[in-house]
Amino acid sequence: MVKLIHTLADHSDDVNYCAFSSSCLATCSLDKTIRLYSLNNFTELPYSPLKGHTYAVHCCCFSPSGHILASCSTDGTTMLWNTHNGQTLAVLKQPRGSPVRVCRFSPDSAYLVSGAADGSIVLWNVQSLKLYRSGSVKDGSLMACAFSPNGNLFVTGSSCGDLTIWDDKMRCLCNEKGHDLGVTCCDFSSQAVSDGEQGSRYFRMASCGQDNQIKLWLISLADFLGCELKYECTLNGHSAPVLACAFSYDGQMLVSGSVDKSIIIHDTKTGSILHTLTQHTRYVTTCAFAPDIPLLATGSMDKTVNIWQFDPKQHCAGSELEDEPKMSIENWSEEEVSVWLCAQGLKDLVGIFKMNNIDGKELLSLTKHSLTNDLKIESLGLRSKVFRKIEELRIKVDSVSLGIPDEFLCPITRELMKEPVIAADGYSYEKEAMENWISKKKRSSPMTNLPLQSLILTPNRTLKMAINRWLETQQKYNETT
Repeated sequence: MVKLIHTLADHSDDVNYCAFSSSCLATCSLDKTIRLYSLNNFTELPYSPLKGHTYAVHCCCFSPSGHILASCSTDGTTMLWNTHNGQTLAVLKQPRGSPVRVCRFSPDSAYLVSGAADGSIVLWNVQSLKLYRSGSVKDGSLMACAFSPNGNLFVTGSSCGDLTIWDDKMRCLCNEKGHDLGVTCCDFSSQAVSDGEQGSRYFRMASCGQDNQIKLWLISLADFLGCELKYECTLNGHSAPVLACAFSYDGQMLVSGSVDKSIIIHDTKTGSILHTLTQHTRYVTTCAFAPDIPLLATGSMDKTVNIWQFDPKQHCAGSELEDEPKMSIENWSEEEVSVWLCAQGLKDLVGIFKMNNIDGKELLSLTKHSLTNDLKIESLGLRSKVFRKIEELRIKVDSVSLGIPDEFLCPITRELMKEPVIAADGYSYEKEAMENWISKKKRSSPMTNLPLQSLILTPNRTLKMAINRWLETQQKYNETT
């Protein structure tokens, strides 16, 4: 079952794009603004809307950590924003000033791609904020872009219908005609798939276009196979151009939005239509799944963003390992940890975790060192992903089970701060943790990965007083219960 739970109607013109982080929803519009909302109650954040672009904003996206938001515009710029306070971090100008249609972060946040109406593509170094590589498509405007889950390649789609695969050095690896009348959007599934005939491993990618179609593609993983874009199937259902498509985070669903004003949710295993949603009154321009909760956002030329809630069990009936356990994390059994791994797209690690008897308590105690040396997870990308997911669980334990406000937790240690200090990036950290960070010759912000302009740490007395007041309140509460 899918139900509409909220409608956002703050934009004064067409909504062009929406994107989720783990705690926020961002939307952008022809009205030149970007708006941010809390996922707790869908209230707009205090520093929203973000204003800086002088023309329509076409696309916005969060860095994987959620600490940076990128937006791009007809004004020929891509802007980076601090999601903690809404401040502008950088304004990146497209080389020839062409309207920028799409922007995407790499999975490791090292790079940002911006694609423009003149066909130009720029790969920016996020830490130095400098142009790293640039190129262009053969014909047409850049309309779509998506990074592979491992970050080794990305795909662009053009108004001429071409799908082009690039490596991380901006070398063109493959170019195929994807949609006769132009590509409008593309997205990668986070889950690798196997070719039943050869046993090869592939990335699955979806593209949609002005030809009313959604196509699924397979891109080879192994270097020795070269780069191959293999057509898999076409998903039908829309009666007009399809403007947006996005995979769910487990890769099992694909949502699409169309000029026919409808939203269709497909089962990627069978290709069948699970749901058709028809709440919008004009073209549906964008759609996105939330990463950790069963929410879907859709935006439209009717100036609204609809928030939908769905039952994750409905699309995976018969599977006992698809949904995350709901009980206290510390009390998870080994089997419930396996359920959680599958829900995060980490099914390949189930055997390793079972072999090492990892239950909920053990899961929360895992470190990067133990993932490498004890569990022997060789892939750096896989280790980083599972550690990031474990960190998210720890945050849930801290903020929900213990009731500690997130702003009282040090971003480095995720522990309650005793001596909070403000760094040059504007964030507050535990003094000892930040001093250790700097002593290891890390001159970049732990939150944004951007260079720190100064290494001076200023005591945050206001925050320390607030933490002490909260501790006193907690103590009084415990004494009376």
